[in-house]
Amino acid sequence: MRILYTGVILIVCIAALLPAKAQQEVQFSQYVFNMLNLNPAYAGYRGGTSFNAIHRQQWTGIDGAPVTTAASVDWLTNAREERLALGATFLMDELGAQKTISGNIGVSYRIPLDPDGYKRLCFGIAGGVTQYRIDGSVLEYTDANDNHIPVGRPSTIEPDASFGVYYYTPKYYVTASVLNLLNTTSVKSYNWNNEFFTSIVRAPHMYVGAGAVFNLSQGLKLKPSFLWKEDFKGPSNLDLNAFLLIQELVWIGASYRTGFALWDKNNLQSGLERKDAVSGILEVFATKWLRLGYAYDFTVSGLNTYQNGTHEISVSLFFPTKNRKEISPRYF
Repeated sequence: MRILYTGVILIVCIAALLPAKAQQEVQFSQYVFNMLNLNPAYAGYRGGTSFNAIHRQQWTGIDGAPVTTAASVDWLTNAREERLALGATFLMDELGAQKTISGNIGVSYRIPLDPDGYKRLCFGIAGGVTQYRIDGSVLEYTDANDNHIPVGRPSTIEPDASFGVYYYTPKYYVTASVLNLLNTTSVKSYNWNNEFFTSIVRAPHMYVGAGAVFNLSQGLKLKPSFLWKEDFKGPSNLDLNAFLLIQELVWIGASYRTGFALWDKNNLQSGLERKDAVSGILEVFATKWLRLGYAYDFTVSGLNTYQNGTHEISVSLFFPTKNRKEISPRYF
């Protein structure tokens, strides 16, 4: 546990030194079933090769609301004691006229802490690029021929990196990671026709969380978890999750997302609303290796009267390593 403690402290120290503006990273409700998009150290956790895809339509009914699609793959290598795993992620996020596309490749070093490999401490790092683009064709002109609105799709490409620690046993896990390490500002400047304008970009974020699984009865398990999301400038965010696994076939549960005051941030506007959303989530194993998921987010903030909820669907496909005995179920 001393190694785990050191790793988590390292994450906190790195994130605290990063300048960031008030912004939250891309949001998914079903991350609890595949955390590779949040932590590169998660790669290889399931013990074979795992493909995942997810699509999120946020705040339906509002023009220009966020639409996000992500895909990922991770797999174990032939390294001794399954110590090395690789992963790759792709993400496309649209918000109004802004579009962000990113791709990352990562590696996870997985240290076994017992003879059977049931318990592991994993360190992961990933790197890639992110493209930020503005589509001027979807913007509405107030003044004709406004030089500050691009006609085309100007873009800029920036490097990206992330780092994480992931510790797991058959009964619980602890995760800590920092994303967008190389972004030191919350806006990017674009040059179009000798005119400069800016747009929002993804700022550095830290994620710290934990979860566990408990046997309630034969064929019924409970999985509670939490995730703290922090950029050190904007409001702190907390996800509280609880799921039931029925007969190893169906996960059903809910998540509550809210802001909270971990410490006093003098730069924040007073009176900010902390309530965010409640999610209902269903995951079904169509086969032993194929999982289908759906989440519906109901906004409980002041935005709820202006939109019709958020829909999110996911697909997960797993291929076990040949000639490898499954040593323990993978609930996280």
